[in-house]
Amino acid sequence: MCGRYTLFTPPEDLRERFGAEPTRPLEPRYNCAPGQELPVVTNEAPDEFRFLKWGLVPSWADSPKVGNDRINARGETVRQKRSFADAYESRRCLVPADGFYEWTKTGSGGKQPYRVAFQDDRPFAMAGLWERWVPSTKQTGLGDFGSGGPSREQEPLETFTVVTTEPNDLISELHDRMAVVLAPDEEETWLHGDADEAATLLDSYPDDELTAYPVSTSVNSPANDAADLIQRVEV
Repeated sequence: MCGRYTLFTPPEDLRERFGAEPTRPLEPRYNCAPGQELPVVTNEAPDEFRFLKWGLVPSWADSPKVGNDRINARGETVRQKRSFADAYESRRCLVPADGFYEWTKTGSGGKQPYRVAFQDDRPFAMAGLWERWVPSTKQTGLGDFGSGGPSREQEPLETFTVVTTEPNDLISELHDRMAVVLAPDEEETWLHGDADEAATLLDSYPDDELTAYPVSTSVNSPANDAADLIQRVEV
């Protein structure tokens, strides 16, 4: 799975790499976590970094509070699962990152986090899906004829999920899933290709350019988000 990642590449480099401008300032992030609003590039606005909440809420959901268990979508079944099928067909996105974390079990029964990144720490795109949840009149309490009592209207909510696949040899030592990492020349197809074209991209990225190294267990808490989280530790 992919449950945490980093994005500390300087904003000007991200603008150049993705050809997109942020809708709010880009801040260095060393522990991106589910539930947070994070920059993505959508097929709807490919020239912008828009900030969407990590944890997909389908447009048909009764409540906007059901996305935390949808931080990932399995590439093998994404076209069949009701939660992801519509988004896969028409709402794909790029999730910029420059590394992600995986945890492996230790002999003492605990878990050791590892950061996975390109050897030169360059930014890349993970394949993602996005959704826009809009409250109905029933959910806002207005009723069919506006006769309902006072209620606090809910705002539309935009969310995303990261697509995963089988791990490459490097990641398989840490976990049985990994994020779908797109090559730069695949990103346009992921955003704008048809469903069959996009399906050809749902494979594991070769491990010959990637590295994995142990980092502090401080990354376990999403409250921690500082540069020292990406430093190698001895295990």
